[in-house]
Amino acid sequence: MRALEEILQLPEESLIRLLSDSGGKPSGQLSPARSYRSLVEASGVLDQLLAELECPPDGGLHTLGHHERIRVGTRRELAERESHHIVRAHRDGVDRFVAVHHGERGAVPERMRVHALENCRTGRVRWHSDTGVLAAELLFDTRLRAGDTFLFRYGVEDGTAGVSREYVHGFDSPGGQYALQVCFDAAALPVRCHRFAQHSAAAPRNGCQELVLSGRHRSVHLVEPRVRAGFLGIGWDWA
Repeated sequence: MRALEEILQLPEESLIRLLSDSGGKPSGQLSPARSYRSLVEASGVLDQLLAELECPPDGGLHTLGHHERIRVGTRRELAERESHHIVRAHRDGVDRFVAVHHGERGAVPERMRVHALENCRTGRVRWHSDTGVLAAELLFDTRLRAGDTFLFRYGVEDGTAGVSREYVHGFDSPGGQYALQVCFDAAALPVRCHRFAQHSAAAPRNGCQELVLSGRHRSVHLVEPRVRAGFLGIGWDWA
């Protein structure tokens, strides 16, 4: 297994943990939309897309705060995502951010639309049809100096896949506050919602906690004061 991990350039002991967590079978704790295999494939595809956009691994920005709002539509699909970022530059000359969106299984990224909503404009957009991954440049109207803070907001129209059952956000490194809100259409309300965390794509989920759906606003949310590397998400069950 360790030799296979090295050949595939996967995290150390990731395959071993995957097998031990699932008894040699795919883990039921991983949604079909975010299976271990799909996350590994998406990771490799993302590296290719970032290379096409000439984006270095370190974009020069630290995240101080990030608020995401997900809207689930009448067909129970992931209809759109809106992100509001507060960042600080840690080197001179930073003038853009590369936004990444990983659609549900069956998503069609070429039909998605990226909207620059505040303090930015849309630049180049690249996607990979097989994995549903989209990467888009968001260009600032200024070049930041080290220590400068900046706020910007953008949205991604999706709605190209089938039924959605969760939204997961991955973090490569520790950062600031993260808030995730999921809003449901009045015609498509889930019966249960919960939050969860995951150390890595191969690790079991932990920190599961039931979330109560707000009757008036038809939404649930989570707030993490200081994120760590790994995954955070909200899942929901349909009747």
